[in-house]
Amino acid sequence: MAFAEIGAGIGYGGVVLDIEHGSFDLGSLERFIPVLKGLGLDVTAKVLGPERGPIQQALDFGADAVCIPHILNAEHARQICAFAKFPLKGLRSFAGGRTTKYGAPTDPWVAEQDDITRCYPMIEDAGALEEVEKILALDTVDGVFVGPTDLSLLRGRGILKRNDADWADLKRIADAANKAGKHWILPAWSESEKKFALEHNASQMALIMEHGAIATGLQAAWDLTQKMLE
Repeated sequence: MAFAEIGAGIGYGGVVLDIEHGSFDLGSLERFIPVLKGLGLDVTAKVLGPERGPIQQALDFGADAVCIPHILNAEHARQICAFAKFPLKGLRSFAGGRTTKYGAPTDPWVAEQDDITRCYPMIEDAGALEEVEKILALDTVDGVFVGPTDLSLLRGRGILKRNDADWADLKRIADAANKAGKHWILPAWSESEKKFALEHNASQMALIMEHGAIATGLQAAWDLTQKMLE
């Protein structure tokens, strides 16, 4: 919680909750999302997998956006991203509570939810990359979230090396999203990735992971003290 407060105080505008690879259970997720939003942070939930339940739960808890991993291709995206939008656009099931401010829903509320809650299928599979333009054309898709390391692995290049082939894949995604007028989001851990995202009009960057931020701070304090001891 303190990590989020510090980030908001510095000026960060949003946070990505990595439920897929993190330790969030439903109880902690349900409590954490409203705290983050109370701090003024935009909340993207990277859900457990491409399934109805995790997508709907994150949205019902109040997430502003869902990032959906392991999308295989455009047809898979069509099926899965439908769970993020209400009928007739999609197949999201209604649940009252936090999103209706604990009151009764209305037809305008349904339309508003579809407008303000964003759905980002991940482009991390070779098949999704090959059909990224078709994925972005879906009316249930508000943009795409890039998974550079998995994309490199699944393209047969091994761990991400930020080489010409990696940049070419990222450029294809960025160009497709910009042409479609939709968002694209990049985990931009390195300086080169941050530069690429800025040059190609990324809608949002994930600048650092929580563990990375902690490690960076601890390492800096350690290195400074060691230098003083020399």
